[in-house]
Amino acid sequence: MSELKTQPNDANVDTFISRIEHPTRKADAKVLLELFSKVTKQTPVMWGDSIIGFGNYSYRNSKGEYNWLMTGFSPRKSNLTLYVMQGFSTYSDELLTLGKTKHAKSCLYINKLSDIDLNALEQFLIKVVADMRAKYQCS
Repeated sequence: MSELKTQPNDANVDTFISRIEHPTRKADAKVLLELFSKVTKQTPVMWGDSIIGFGNYSYRNSKGEYNWLMTGFSPRKSNLTLYVMQGFSTYSDELLTLGKTKHAKSCLYINKLSDIDLNALEQFLIKVVADMRAKYQCS
């Protein structure tokens, strides 16, 4: 199996969050930690230096077989990045309910949680996680 650069590790998630300098970003990360834990019913794990992942799955492409997080987030300096591994093609209605966001292939970008509807985010994450579990063998 090929290796990705970003791997799960034993770094402490709470310590990582406590070191976030920006107070709003730190507070938002704590809210997301609670929300993702509730929705996934998984223990958070650090992936690399800055991604908090929940669950994992294996996938194969032309370059090999990989293990990656089922979902997760990263409190980056410029925004909160949420990982939606299956992409957004089937979630256009849900995206409209969230509020102010941007997205790329597998990343949902949020400036701050006060820009979005947290209840809509929870419902969105419930669907994302259910869809991942239906499509892949997630742990």
